[in-house]
Amino acid sequence: MSENKKLWYKASRTIVKAGKFPMPVSNTLIELIKTLITEEQARFILNFKKSSLNINQLKQKTDLDDKALSEMLNDLINNAIIMKIPSRSVGVDVYRLMAPFPGIFEFSLMKGKMGKKEKKLAKLFDTIFKEMSVGVQKNYDHMMEQYKRFPPLDRVIPIEEEVELRQEVVLPSEEVSKIIDNYDTISVSHCYCRHEKDLLNNPCKLDAPREICLLFGTTAQFAIENGFAKQISKEEAKKKLREAEDYGLVHKAFHIHADPKDDIHEICSCCKCCCRIFQLYYQGIMPILSLTSYIAKVIEDECIGCGTCVEKCPIEAIELIDTVAFVNKDKCIGCGVCAHHCPEKAIEFKRTGPRKVFILPPKKTPY
Repeated sequence: MSENKKLWYKASRTIVKAGKFPMPVSNTLIELIKTLITEEQARFILNFKKSSLNINQLKQKTDLDDKALSEMLNDLINNAIIMKIPSRSVGVDVYRLMAPFPGIFEFSLMKGKMGKKEKKLAKLFDTIFKEMSVGVQKNYDHMMEQYKRFPPLDRVIPIEEEVELRQEVVLPSEEVSKIIDNYDTISVSHCYCRHEKDLLNNPCKLDAPREICLLFGTTAQFAIENGFAKQISKEEAKKKLREAEDYGLVHKAFHIHADPKDDIHEICSCCKCCCRIFQLYYQGIMPILSLTSYIAKVIEDECIGCGTCVEKCPIEAIELIDTVAFVNKDKCIGCGVCAHHCPEKAIEFKRTGPRKVFILPPKKTPY
């Protein structure tokens, strides 16, 4: 292997190791990284033996002067390779290397640009996940055993209207309006998943809103300062979420360090056809790994068998049996979309307490 190839392989491997999502260092991934950074920047990335470093640590690892180092870091931020966030443990800003997914995928498409670079990135990401589908399917049983050790990737936040109608006691962390009220800094960005589909000329089947992903706290501040998102008010954020609910979208909260006890840094409003996490499931790459606190139950005497809930369910957990809807409890993620859109209000939305949903992805032939 030539020195040039070694450099790009090492840089790509360093980026993959910054995350927890298993991803091979393929030629496609290397091409994606080449699309985002220069050789000089690739060499600089090799300094991130740890995924997070403060400015003094970076100065010790490089011979760049202050101006050159600042320019290097700013360029890598703009190219969606690193984040600059305050560390709660040491009280100083740290530069965190982003993984391909989640990380670079989101921030490289978050600005909603439609240029040649963005179209190339979308095609490369699409190819990466298709390649992963083949690899996972060939090693399906082994990979699924590995995923059983993974914590939930997201927490499903139910549609609040359904919670308020059906529940006497609701925890603040389960009310999306209360979650929003907890944060002073909120931003909205382009939905990177729907934008990827737009760039691939395969737009959202629901024609759902594009500018709808909400960021909170330090993540929101970083995105605002670096042009990835724009600041909005709490009322504007609540309006965005109400709009998403009427389109049949699922609210997914992402916590810092994937810990439900920690702060929320993002709420996505997801559709079955575009959401990358849903797509990883339907492509046979990864199980659904979600935390939820609710479950849907059909009121059989009131169900008219119209099939609206079957159509709206993003995880295909509902079917009609003898013209009555039936919810597969093992697959229900407790999003409330079915209850919100049922014309007869024939679906109850019950609190279960926190539960982990683990749904194996389809096992495809010939594998």
